[in-house]
Amino acid sequence: MIRFFLAPILGIVIMGTTMAQDQKEWTLQECVKVALENNLRIKRSVYNVENSQINLLQSKAAFLPSFNASGAYGKNYGRSVNPVTNLFVNSNINSINVSGNSALTLFNGMRIQNTLRQNQRDYSAAGQDLEKAKNDVIINVVTLYTNVIFNKELFETAKYQLNSSQQQLDRLKKQVAAGSLAMTNQLNQEAQVATNEVNLINQENALNFSALQLKQAMQLPSSTPLDVVIPEIQMEDLVIDQTAQEVYQIALQEMPEIKSAVLKVESAQFALKASKGNLYPRLSLNGTITSNYSSASDRARVALDGGTAPEQIGYVQGTNSPVFRDVQTFSVISQNYGEKDQLKDNVFRAVSLGVTIPLFNGLQTRSTMQRAIISKEIASISQQETENTLRQSIETAFNDAVAASKSYGASLKQVSAREEAYRMTKQRFESGAANFVEYQISENDLFQSKSDLSRAKYNFIFKKKILDFYQGKSMEY
Repeated sequence: MIRFFLAPILGIVIMGTTMAQDQKEWTLQECVKVALENNLRIKRSVYNVENSQINLLQSKAAFLPSFNASGAYGKNYGRSVNPVTNLFVNSNINSINVSGNSALTLFNGMRIQNTLRQNQRDYSAAGQDLEKAKNDVIINVVTLYTNVIFNKELFETAKYQLNSSQQQLDRLKKQVAAGSLAMTNQLNQEAQVATNEVNLINQENALNFSALQLKQAMQLPSSTPLDVVIPEIQMEDLVIDQTAQEVYQIALQEMPEIKSAVLKVESAQFALKASKGNLYPRLSLNGTITSNYSSASDRARVALDGGTAPEQIGYVQGTNSPVFRDVQTFSVISQNYGEKDQLKDNVFRAVSLGVTIPLFNGLQTRSTMQRAIISKEIASISQQETENTLRQSIETAFNDAVAASKSYGASLKQVSAREEAYRMTKQRFESGAANFVEYQISENDLFQSKSDLSRAKYNFIFKKKILDFYQGKSMEY
């Protein structure tokens, strides 16, 4: 009955395995590349870097003088002031006013310089945070990739065990049919085959689940075909030849999270210096240029031409003879005094040197300084926390790697011994010197030892790779 239900399922597993053999195999490098391209945290970190770059560019531009221009057009009705002559007129006036002003900060307590240094550290720290995000993705992908390899080997081992038990069942059937063995041996072996079929299905499920986790880390749909390449690994090359403290000292110089934490402390220090600059006087150089036009002055233009002409001013009493005086004569320069001419002639320029001395501003400056001091202390604590976390992670990884190395060595000896024990028990069972229970226990022990060996091998490989990673080495196999 058990085999009746398991046979179709087993067929699906084998068919799925055959299909997987035809699909593209992914290397670790390909998986990491796709994960880095699709990871949203990395994309967010990229934008953080760009935002920090904008802040840095703005702080550099703060050294340059500012310049702003303005203009206005107005129409006045009735009695108003002519903006050109500053006299009252009683008419409708059209006016134009244009101006430009510039300011250059000469001294403000080194705020500009310290803000620039602060933003330089922030920009560099954002870059290191981006590298940290990439490293986290790489570690996660390597972990999941290793799990897929491990489950793939267990799946192959389960298939081998099932095939071996099926072959043994075929031999037992012939022996039972010949009358050399009791029927109970065949029934027990059929039960073992069914157990191995269940184990194969479980291992196939574990393999599919680990592959699904890898796809999710790569931001790929679950329907994406995925099979991984099992690299050739030389275990004798994976030797732990450094202490945890030596690895930690190297990691302090290599890990981006440490560099970022140090840069953020420096940034907080410059932010504090910039806030102290608010206590000092501010010296600035200012310049202004303005001009205007008024339609009230838009009339013909005249000028003295250097000549004279007689002008009658009255009569001589008694004789009524006319009296004249010489007056200067004028010539017309232009028929109107328009916008272009007025804006050119009415230019006004001014340059000033200003000093602003902070005396009292509602404790804003003091409060800003106190917040900057607190931010600096928090940044120092964060740096210490980052270093402690790194040291603890390295110590844990080192102990795990040492334990995994010992487990791998012990598993090698165990597999070697149980392979020999299984070989001898199988010979004794086929000759009738051992019963089925002894044979089955020996076979199960061999399968378990091989599973333990695979687990120990990949656990050791991954832990060793983690130690290499903390030293700035590649995570690739």
